[in-house]
Amino acid sequence: MESLLINLVSGAIGGNVAGGVMKDLSLGAIGNSIVGILGGGVGGQLLGMLGIAAGGDTGSLDISSIANSVAAGGAGGGALLAVIGAVKKML
Repeated sequence: MESLLINLVSGAIGGNVAGGVMKDLSLGAIGNSIVGILGGGVGGQLLGMLGIAAGGDTGSLDISSIANSVAAGGAGGGALLAVIGAVKKML
């Protein structure tokens, strides 16, 4: 459960960072946060199931699993924001 929470928070941060870097794909602060939270949760869990990042079933909260959760959540949030921002821009 803790890794999911870390994924969601880091996804929100990753979505806002991606929105700040790619201003033409930004959805605004609230939109970036919502998309980042969704992307962080889904991305972190998918990477955990694939064994690339720490999954929620390990139960350990050592520094490496926290870092993996932050990286997976942030990357998932940023990636989903880029995809949704690009689709919105095309419309």
